[in-house]
Amino acid sequence: MKNIPFPNHHFTPKKKLETILLIASAYNTMTQRFHVELLDMGYKVSVEIFLNDEVTREVVKNVNPDLIIAPFLKDAIPEDVWRKHICIIIHPGIKGDRGPSSLDWAILNNEQEWGVTALQADLEMDAGDIWASTNFTLAGETKSDLYRGKVTQAAITCLKEISINFLTEGYKPEPLDYTKTDVKGSWRNYLKQKQRAINWDQDTTETIVRKIKSADSQPGLLDQTIGQPMYLYGAYAENGMTGTPGEIIAQRNGAICCATVDGAVWISVLKQKNKGDKTFFKLPATLVLKDYLQDIPEIATPITLEPNVMTFRDIWYEQKNEVGYLHFQFYNGAMNTEQCKRLREAYIYARSQTTKVIVLMGGSSFWSNGIHLNVIEAAEDRALESWNNINAMDDFVLEVLSTDNQTTIAAMQANAAAGGVMMALSADYVYAREGIVLNPHYKLMGLYGSEYWTYSLVQRVGNSQAKSLTEKCMPISTKSAQEIGLIDDYYGKDSNEFCHWITQKAEAIAQNLPLESNFLPQEKMSFTKALVLEEHRQRELREMKQNFVSFEYNNSRYNFVYKIRQQNCSVKKNLAVHNCRDGLQQEA
Repeated sequence: MKNIPFPNHHFTPKKKLETILLIASAYNTMTQRFHVELLDMGYKVSVEIFLNDEVTREVVKNVNPDLIIAPFLKDAIPEDVWRKHICIIIHPGIKGDRGPSSLDWAILNNEQEWGVTALQADLEMDAGDIWASTNFTLAGETKSDLYRGKVTQAAITCLKEISINFLTEGYKPEPLDYTKTDVKGSWRNYLKQKQRAINWDQDTTETIVRKIKSADSQPGLLDQTIGQPMYLYGAYAENGMTGTPGEIIAQRNGAICCATVDGAVWISVLKQKNKGDKTFFKLPATLVLKDYLQDIPEIATPITLEPNVMTFRDIWYEQKNEVGYLHFQFYNGAMNTEQCKRLREAYIYARSQTTKVIVLMGGSSFWSNGIHLNVIEAAEDRALESWNNINAMDDFVLEVLSTDNQTTIAAMQANAAAGGVMMALSADYVYAREGIVLNPHYKLMGLYGSEYWTYSLVQRVGNSQAKSLTEKCMPISTKSAQEIGLIDDYYGKDSNEFCHWITQKAEAIAQNLPLESNFLPQEKMSFTKALVLEEHRQRELREMKQNFVSFEYNNSRYNFVYKIRQQNCSVKKNLAVHNCRDGLQQEA
């Protein structure tokens, strides 16, 4: 391990890289991915959720890290910290890009290539020396999908390059120099709503979808839907309907369809603009506009894919070579009662087809995050809606567990949490895209959990590991998940690579070819198994029924839905943790 000169900063670099401190504004997807990746690489990792400069200084003093990395940070690291320690900022932009709305501008301007740059903290925002940079192509993703997918993967590539550069003798980061041909970015200000506002009389469908995607999932695109200010999310092009531009012409499965100058656009999620002290949160569009849609027709669509049809669907089925693929793409991975019921009906349809394998594909944005906390918060009787939602989830999981004429595969191509992880375990085989993050726990939401986790999780990892996963409440990487038997295998840097691999796996099973797996397929359904499953379900639901009326659950859900950042010590201590590879050291 070698010494590294940094003439522009007033500190003496260390000769080792063992302890890394992550400073972030939130324990979001990016921060979690960095956390688990660094643990897998063998480093001692501390995570600090930024509250203020003084707390940050104290943490840095106590941890005394070899390296500080900020995967997602909205605040500036105190100058006295970055002058004494190497601090790397992960910026979601190409070399030279600067400013707070990098991804928004990239999507709005229809950039064909974008990237991630790792910068050393300095006086000027995003202007520090460059430690690593990775580019990728854009393919019409939403801002949030891009961030969770290609941006995060590129950031991990940068992370690995940083770790090599840190220990390379004589290495000096690259100063930002706009005269270089590969420095193509520039400073761009915060992207304001008026700069991406929809002009319904002029904007094409493609333009409107791109504008909404540039603000999805934050801050949302502000528009005057039905004459009221609303933030729009979850946009899909429609080429089979038309009407007066800007008018709502159809509804389907929670989404509304608005006519454009050359077609129409589906909007699946809305959020009302805050009014004074009254704040609102995201909900299915038809739930927000339920008092205005009495005369708007409900236009159904078949579950099977149709060629060359652009439209909105959150559940669809396709079949090839004796394999059925059931897709479910729910916004932010949340599944409300109605969606769970429709997914169960779609699965029953899949079971009725002449296939040997059924693959649960989930979506490219999320596999599943379990019950829909926002819809529950909006309900008149929140405990009742919670109860209905979890029972609908359980009904779907039971269908999968009861499948005995086909082999089932859970193909997790995106992140999953809580009941979404447990839902995947109901399949015979569980595969994941390399690099997704799993959170197999409920406790932080004040819930015991259901989805037959006390049966499926314990079967896969054993009682001790199941308790550890559900009690420690920390994310787990695909590498670690495979090592403990939570999943069977992982592969693929992106969804395309993963889906191709899954197709090969599924068709091999359909052809009765042997597979490498440490986990045996689910036991065939029998009277005894049915009784066992019912016993597990009833035990879980007894706990959940008590949870649903508890202060802990209702308060945690409220804070989650309204995005209330808690700053009391007990909450902070859950996240400001000191970790080593064998697990978490949490303070009570």
